[in-house]
Amino acid sequence: MSRAPAEILREYGPFEGTARVHGVTYDGARVWFAGGDRLHALDPASGETVRALDVAGHAGTAFDGRHLYQLAEDRIHTIDPQTGQILRSIPAPGGGGDSGLTWAEGTLWVGQYRDRKIHQIDPETGAVLRTLESNRFVTGVTWVDGELWHGTWEGDESDLRRLDAQTGEVLERLEMPPGTGVSGLESDGRDRFYCGGGSSGTVRAVRRPRRR
Repeated sequence: MSRAPAEILREYGPFEGTARVHGVTYDGARVWFAGGDRLHALDPASGETVRALDVAGHAGTAFDGRHLYQLAEDRIHTIDPQTGQILRSIPAPGGGGDSGLTWAEGTLWVGQYRDRKIHQIDPETGAVLRTLESNRFVTGVTWVDGELWHGTWEGDESDLRRLDAQTGEVLERLEMPPGTGVSGLESDGRDRFYCGGGSSGTVRAVRRPRRR
């Protein structure tokens, strides 16, 4: 397993009226983050929030190319990003103990915080298709270029971990500075991760390592 310090490229926020940042996702242009009682869209170039939807969000957020998905207590809502309308809702596998959320190749992946698990689920029914175990509290999850990454946060220690998606073995760790937590996690599909900063009320951009 390789380990290295995480390289924080930029910090966004804190944002007015947002005490905590939970889940984050990326729609190809904007970073969406869950701020408790609203979903906010952030322009990563300017650092300004450009939209907000009145949708509750206390954990992970995902985007499938058309719709947003948001963990809210023990449900996962499918949301129209144009109107903020909740189109449908399925049970979350952790019954309210869920954390991260991401979309990959037709399924949703859901982190279980204190249970230290990641579930792959059917986005239509919520049925669990398979489960990976972790040895740390799981926060955000993301897929990029066939790689599964997740955030951890225990005490004042937090890191980003690349896993073997078949076995759950940790292949790589990017260690955040002490006291810098990761609540949500999403890749931009290229060279950076966007990380929710929990009670700091910020979103951080972290460099994704290049493959040799």
